[in-house]
Amino acid sequence: MPQLIRTPLWKIAHARSGDKADRADIGLFAYDAETYTVLKREVTRERLAAHFAALATGAVELWPLDNILALKIVLNGALQGGAARSLRMDNLGKSVAAQLLRMEIEAPQDLPRLVREKTA
Repeated sequence: MPQLIRTPLWKIAHARSGDKADRADIGLFAYDAETYTVLKREVTRERLAAHFAALATGAVELWPLDNILALKIVLNGALQGGAARSLRMDNLGKSVAAQLLRMEIEAPQDLPRLVREKTA
């Protein structure tokens, strides 16, 4: 069994995000099937709710998209009412993907992206 290490998501995945009203919508994409398996195990509703506790006041929704090696995440109550109502400096969901990519998970140290980083 490979040894697990703590790593931020940005080292093993990429993400895009957007918004609609008071929801932030995030796509978290794995580069390969092995990493996708790790993402499905480690990126849970509970962990997402804890990571975004200061931002999202509503439910966290999570759907696996196996055919494209991605997770679809929706943070409800995350934008203080949406672009037209919020007093936030960045009231849109465009930057939420960057916040997600800072989340740390446990991953096998022999994941392809992590091995490539060590040899580069």
